[in-house]
Amino acid sequence: MSLLVQPKEFMHIYLYLTGKPLLGGRRRGRWKVLALQILRARPSVPPGMRIYAIGDVHGRADLLIDLFRRIDRDLQVHPVARSTQVFLGDYIDRGPHSRQVVDLLITRQQKHDVLFLKGNHEVYASRFLSDPTVLSEWKLVGCISTLLSYGVTPTACDDPHSQHELAKALREAMPDSHRRFIQGLALSFTCGDFFFAHAGVRPGIPLQKQSEQDLLWIRDDFLFHEEDFGKIVVHGHTAAMEPEIRPNRINIDTGAYATGRLTCLVLEGDQMSFL
Repeated sequence: MSLLVQPKEFMHIYLYLTGKPLLGGRRRGRWKVLALQILRARPSVPPGMRIYAIGDVHGRADLLIDLFRRIDRDLQVHPVARSTQVFLGDYIDRGPHSRQVVDLLITRQQKHDVLFLKGNHEVYASRFLSDPTVLSEWKLVGCISTLLSYGVTPTACDDPHSQHELAKALREAMPDSHRRFIQGLALSFTCGDFFFAHAGVRPGIPLQKQSEQDLLWIRDDFLFHEEDFGKIVVHGHTAAMEPEIRPNRINIDTGAYATGRLTCLVLEGDQMSFL
């Protein structure tokens, strides 16, 4: 794993290795062990493989278009035997162009090796089509912008009849390809020493036995866990101002819809960088 790119969250390891005091007592000793472990292990992906992992898009088609250009340029300048683009979910809601984002992703897979993971926001959209009562919950996480992007205008009423009519309108406005896309998303992906999931994993549970609930929704129990998960977990779901690099996980959700920063992590061999 390259240390050339080091967000502030990873500086405790860097500062320790430079000999500068950072954490006191047992906690400093714990981070010392973790820092040495990650440097010794050098997590990697298989030879000849390059992974582009993309964080939560949330309706920012403009940022996605720009990122596609950067990835394509990187592949042209630095060709590789095989590359895969892994999207970590939450393609819709909050940002203004959810429909266009889905269109872009569907088109992208026609010429590129891509893998789309499911996010909790896609769960809401899929559920709403068959269970309109979920609208009240979905509104709390930014569904209005998604509905508007499909030309569906919600009313101020939130009664069962209004919910049913709104779900009907969305079903009619949403192309079949979009519905298949949302319903066909994967829950996780493993490559080399890395495990990719939208939100994270439940500590103490083998990666292959993780529940959908945890993979899409978990926060504190995962984020504050300092032990090894078996692989380095690459995730989104919890927005941060910049990528968070920990000895056991990497968070690449940089709140694109609000910050204008859509993060792409690049993994090749035992090297890591951001595009």
